[in-house]
Amino acid sequence: MRGADSLASMMADCGVRTVFSLSGNQIMPLYDAMIEPGIRIVHTRHEAAAVSMADGFAQVSGGIGVALVTAAPGFANALGALYSARMSESPVVFLSGDSPVERDGSGAFQEFAQVEAARPFVKASRRVMAAGDLAAAFAEAAALARAGRPGPVHLALPFDVLNAEVGTGAGAPARASIAPAEIPADAVSQALDILRGADRPIILTGPALSPSRQPELAGRLEAALGAPVISMESPRGLRDPALGAAADVLGEADAVLYLGKTVDFTSGFGAPFKAAKVVVADPEPQMLERARANLGEALALAVLAGPLAFAEALIGAAGEPADRSDWGGKMTEALAFRSFPAPNGAILPHEIALAVGAELAEAGDPILVCDGGEFGQWAQGFASAPARIINGASGAIGASIAYAIGAKIARPEATVIAMMGDGTSGFHFAEFETAARESAAILAVIGNDQRWNAEYQIQLREYGPNRTIGCELSADARYDIAAAALGCHGEHVESREGLAPALARARGTGLPACINVAMQPIPAPVFSAGAKGAH
Repeated sequence: MRGADSLASMMADCGVRTVFSLSGNQIMPLYDAMIEPGIRIVHTRHEAAAVSMADGFAQVSGGIGVALVTAAPGFANALGALYSARMSESPVVFLSGDSPVERDGSGAFQEFAQVEAARPFVKASRRVMAAGDLAAAFAEAAALARAGRPGPVHLALPFDVLNAEVGTGAGAPARASIAPAEIPADAVSQALDILRGADRPIILTGPALSPSRQPELAGRLEAALGAPVISMESPRGLRDPALGAAADVLGEADAVLYLGKTVDFTSGFGAPFKAAKVVVADPEPQMLERARANLGEALALAVLAGPLAFAEALIGAAGEPADRSDWGGKMTEALAFRSFPAPNGAILPHEIALAVGAELAEAGDPILVCDGGEFGQWAQGFASAPARIINGASGAIGASIAYAIGAKIARPEATVIAMMGDGTSGFHFAEFETAARESAAILAVIGNDQRWNAEYQIQLREYGPNRTIGCELSADARYDIAAAALGCHGEHVESREGLAPALARARGTGLPACINVAMQPIPAPVFSAGAKGAH
């Protein structure tokens, strides 16, 4: 048995049935080894897309996603997507081929210090040095990816280690597990005392505890503790359009529980809560240190604990919650607030989002994917689904097609609609061919305003209309025709009346689809109940 065979066997034993990959010399032994356990290889057109597909797969499947790429340039291509997976708290195992151990230091083909390069992007990075260690290393990586704050874990796989024989005396290693940190005995009671003593408590959760990944948790927490729960996973933070005008109200909170949510730029480094009593529960000691630095005297309690375990402990010990219906109602109203731009001819971004939302509402298992950029913010503000993948706190753009393919492969019966601008669609447009080849019938809706609108809006705001430069895109680009040429269904929409029929036709084809919608280039929404606009 080669090391590659031992590794593939453990991957299957850990429940891996699909790997997202772009091939290369150093990983061919593992390709060969995955035949016997029947592991599906979804072959992508770019290494970053492989990681993003694994990320999307993990977010909607509840398991791990696995990405497999080759050494050096293939490995390096994937790093940006790894950063997004880390910030989105996605349990991904990232496998990369590597040059032979026996040639270390000799200038071997694509020799590169992968562990050092990967370390800032992942929870842990390891180069496996012996064939007999490969299976256990994967089991440990899979367990670590899901433990504490979920995130990507990297294993570098030297070519000679994959090809080496595993000793005949080596038994099958057991699947690894990581015991959660024990919650300090008095932490739960102290946290409950702070929340019970407040008139206007709130709970902030991070991406791993979002309604998409823990569908019932927010409702259970609110019922047990009488505190509104706000899920934060957007780079726009408290001004995430999906949160409506909540930022107008959150500063009134007199107690705040950061439940696995890091105290960072997304909540103004804790500045809105300087007058509140703040509790931070986090599985990483360094994040507790960051909380102390950012919050200062507002930090009333710091708890080293897994956020889900701490949430369950709070629910179990909560008792009868106080009646805070007025506060809860005020927060609910703020979260629901939206203001609408006035129509003036051409299609507006929010009209596209509303049409997509209506289509998702008719689907049995809807999944919404939102890219970054200005159109992505309109999508987040006006379209919704029980399961949602967004660009995450990394603020990266361009991964939505890959996220959608990963989600569709994880849940083949789901209706997966991805919303992106014409700029972001170009990052991984070739993955439409992957979707067609893999029968992953995603529906991509491109809001086409013929520009990189986020940066264009910065230029307008900061430098004036006579100093816009470098942000225009082609008015003649027909993304729908390009997608059709790659084996997908494509439609071009220029009127608001054509939106709903085009979406219905696209879903009806059973093919991956691209709907290219001409729209106005307007800034992303910032909702404030004190500003003009309709509710």
